Amino acid sequence: MDRPRLRDNQGREPFELYPIGIIPDEYIYNIGKHFAYYYAVGKSDITGNEWGDIFAAAIGGNHLKRPVGIADVLYGNQCWSSKTIKYKNPHKIRKIRVISGRCSPDYSYGITNPHTDVQRTGTAVLSIYNERINIAMNSYSSIRSVILVRNFNTFEFTLFEYDTHRYVTSEYEWRVNTGGNLEGFEKSTDKHYFTWQPHGAQFSIIYDVPSSSTKFVVKLPEPLDFEKTLQQVGFDKSWVTLM
Repeated sequence: MDRPRLRDNQGREPFELYPIGIIPDEYIYNIGKHFAYYYAVGKSDITGNEWGDIFAAAIGGNHLKRPVGIADVLYGNQCWSSKTIKYKNPHKIRKIRVISGRCSPDYSYGITNPHTDVQRTGTAVLSIYNERINIAMNSYSSIRSVILVRNFNTFEFTLFEYDTHRYVTSEYEWRVNTGGNLEGFEKSTDKHYFTWQPHGAQFSIIYDVPSSSTKFVVKLPEPLDFEKTLQQVGFDKSWVTLM
């Protein structure tokens, strides 16, 4: 369904490259092509930063080396937060924990001991994350999280998106687990949504993998031959200069 026309949304033109979660086949093929290339040149896996490069190239967008808030991939006035995790069976995964970044209550709020008041610390962590979303929303009309679950040994992948939104801090209760980390639970359902680690200030969000996620497999290519590749690019001894 098209976006409704409203009197008060003038000057903020909405843009949607494609409906959320319905990633066009063309982009999936582009992603698979990049995976095949990375493997052929000897990469046994990819980093999160490389996943951002690949997704941006697949949709014809730009990958920022320094995110705007949480946004690191751009197309027009739409943005994405690109994340990836490794998993043995990407097609069977139902729930994942994704590192969203670092949230420091000490730096942002002066909370030096996070365990003194766990609820205050958890609220501070969510407030920091919400502010990063605010920063992105100041510049872009749409924010999504695009998440890749990968296994570069079997070349199996699961890809899905979520609409990225702020969280109402009062709706979550924070508890300390046996490892000393803080976990955020939705009060109404007692569902575990967040984990925050005091050591390193790492903040993670727990996602349900939607049934509508895109599952695909890429054929494993043969690695490029070392000598033939050098011949192809015209390499010779003159390329090396002894200083």
